[in-house]
Amino acid sequence: MTTSPLPRRSLLRGGVAGGLGIVVAGSLEAIAGPAAARPACRPAVGYGDLVPDPAGLLALPPGFSYTVVAQAGATLLESGQPTPSDADGTGCFRGPHGSVLVNNHEIGGDEPYPVPALSGLTYDPGARGGTTTIEVDKHGRRLREYVSVAGTHNNCAGGITPWGTWLTCEETEQRAGGRFLKDHGYVFEVDPHDRSANTDPVPLTFLGRYSHEAVAVDPYTHSIYLTEDASGPNGLYFRWTPPPGFRAGKGALRALAQRPDGATAGSLAAMRCLRGDGHVADLSEATTPGTRYRVEWVEVPDRDARTVSVRKQFTDDEVTRSRKLEGAWWGDGGAYFVASYARLDDGSTNEHDGQVWFYDPRRQTVTLKTIFGVNTDPEADDGNYDGPDNITVSPYGGVILAEDGEGVSHLVGVTEQGKAYPLARNELNDSEFTGPTFSADGKTLFANIQSPGYVFAITGPWGRPSNAHR
Repeated sequence: MTTSPLPRRSLLRGGVAGGLGIVVAGSLEAIAGPAAARPACRPAVGYGDLVPDPAGLLALPPGFSYTVVAQAGATLLESGQPTPSDADGTGCFRGPHGSVLVNNHEIGGDEPYPVPALSGLTYDPGARGGTTTIEVDKHGRRLREYVSVAGTHNNCAGGITPWGTWLTCEETEQRAGGRFLKDHGYVFEVDPHDRSANTDPVPLTFLGRYSHEAVAVDPYTHSIYLTEDASGPNGLYFRWTPPPGFRAGKGALRALAQRPDGATAGSLAAMRCLRGDGHVADLSEATTPGTRYRVEWVEVPDRDARTVSVRKQFTDDEVTRSRKLEGAWWGDGGAYFVASYARLDDGSTNEHDGQVWFYDPRRQTVTLKTIFGVNTDPEADDGNYDGPDNITVSPYGGVILAEDGEGVSHLVGVTEQGKAYPLARNELNDSEFTGPTFSADGKTLFANIQSPGYVFAITGPWGRPSNAHR
């Protein structure tokens, strides 16, 4: 999930090989590294060894199966156009017949199937991204699909709100000019049930204009935590605090953005981590699961980045940066977020192939839960995972990560005891997995292969995954 002209997989091939030490330090605190390290921390069985798929799409554990919900260029929208390309972050909501999915489309260039620029639903007719809404029955079978927001740019991930909407994020800093009639780099709210609420899309400018990746919303304070996927310099982790008197609910964020002072409503601040009294310049400094930093928040001077990108408005001693900040999800009383990888030549202090962090708003701390060492053999399918991206918290314990790295792509589970296991394998190509999210009843996991663009419903004998070694 990057706007860089070099794809993620090409970037990793330029990385320096090397691993991190193996440490197991409690809940979700594990590390999976290169082949030399794996005997000390082998992957858990999870739900069992993956079974190859005769259809050549998804390998799943025994007893699991999948349904193709939508396919870019093949299935059709209600308006008659094909399902758009590049399915990415996805929100799942309880629906009248089963579930309702809001599916991002990370379209930023000449992808073959744009989100149709339908009247009343289009922010900028010069942009080709957006979201589609897919209604499915209780078995995950597609009932209908339609455009919910159009005319946005490079819709990457996002997040579910406590009041039952989806926040879709533009991963870009594109300004108006050429085919683009408006500035981009914003967050938009999408109602999965009320189509009229999505007319005339309104950017939530108070959340800042930068390369948004994902969000997690505190259901108690309604603070919003946001990741930034950017480089040169590396990105930041943000918190938006609502203004006094703000009453959260459907339409409240849109109404706030439309106020005369909407662009500066509430407080947007960047994270600064400290070890004792010492400043932590980059999250890659942490190499041991269980590492915990104290957090302070530094106000963003110009959140709309009128002259300078938001991340460039700070010096390195004012904030804590990270390469490839990606997925986010609220769970266990705090915000999980992912750093996909780090390399010395991108400004990182240490190298890794993925970190999972947890921000505790009550303690004002951030803790490293899981870290993956640099994958020296990405073509081998042997528990050597890399490049975690989207994340969801599993109702059966632990988290599910969408792999966006080198070589073979997986949905990777991490148990509460910190053991990694394969949940699914892309048998079609090496495209990334995106958008893992469970149905409200926990019986179906929805997930996507971004290219050529599949949306899947995965069912099976769910339960707490095993921690036994192979």
